[in-house]
Amino acid sequence: MDHSPLHPAGPLTGLRVVEFAGIGPGPFACMLLSDMGADVVTVDRPDRKLGDRQNIVGRGRSVVQADLKDPAARAQVLALLAQADVLVEGFRPGVMERLGLGPDAVAALNPRLVYGRITGWGQTGPLAKAAGHDINYIALTGALHAIGPKDGPPSPPLNLVGDYAGGSLYLVSGILAALHERQRSGRGQVVDAAITDGTISLMSTFATMALRGSFVEQRGSNLLDGGAPYYGSYRTADGEYVSIGPIEPQFFAQLCERIGVAEHLRGSQGDRAAWPALRAEFERLFAMRTQAQWCELLEGSDACFAPVLPLSRACEHPHNRARAAFVDVQGVVQPAPAPRFSRTPSQVQGLAPTQASTVEAVLGRWPAG
Repeated sequence: MDHSPLHPAGPLTGLRVVEFAGIGPGPFACMLLSDMGADVVTVDRPDRKLGDRQNIVGRGRSVVQADLKDPAARAQVLALLAQADVLVEGFRPGVMERLGLGPDAVAALNPRLVYGRITGWGQTGPLAKAAGHDINYIALTGALHAIGPKDGPPSPPLNLVGDYAGGSLYLVSGILAALHERQRSGRGQVVDAAITDGTISLMSTFATMALRGSFVEQRGSNLLDGGAPYYGSYRTADGEYVSIGPIEPQFFAQLCERIGVAEHLRGSQGDRAAWPALRAEFERLFAMRTQAQWCELLEGSDACFAPVLPLSRACEHPHNRARAAFVDVQGVVQPAPAPRFSRTPSQVQGLAPTQASTVEAVLGRWPAG
């Protein structure tokens, strides 16, 4: 039986992707490709239990199970790759080559294939074959050092900065760029997406600030790291938090006017010596009302304000509800596809599969072209 996703409608409809099962950035990248219409087929181990319908990152795929060390199973996977447009794998460097599925072997079979590789350290370099996770990768890039309280240790920003921003998003952009180039050359190529490379690229704005002398290497001392009292979060009367970020003087002035900042502090935005007093004033004022009361006063204004919401409440916020930023797919509420397209809207192609497909079934919908 063919346990394929729903009929897609997004801008990548018709794109054939073979994903080798992994964790973290590879599956998230393939979720994005699936949401945009790609037909993603995940190759997983025969002993892997399927059926986790709440695995949001695993949505919108078919799964085939194969022991890649078995020549017969490997031959079936190669038959899939012969008809695919994109391969995504996140093993340590050398693993795919030892399985006979490296870039050279696959290119000989399908020279148009774009071969996407996602790792922490990259395919080359002294650390290439070492184990690691998001926190280690962003530690090497300057990003982790810059995040956290002034007098405390660096704070890991979940795994958003490394795995997903520096990894998945750069992998997807690289794959799409390689597909665009293939239209001219007729040839695929390898996309080496290292999380360290991507995160260093993400630090470009702060590298610029450092060159200009406006970024210091001390946490909680800069414009965007909590150092500026007008760019941060404050506790409210009910123990919740609100965020403010009026960087532009006119927005800062509006915030001060709306919340009642003392007159002698309203001209202190650019005066670092006055920042401690300004912070204390914000702390005092925001502690006087509840989060809901601050929302009533400030939300929708140019004061650059938003309540700090947990994930469980984010889906209920009126703005997110108006934009249908969360969707209910067969009873599972989850983030909606992003970004949005005017003519070819993305869609969730279904929950994570509960049953495996066969290679024959996939090839039946992937005719040789």
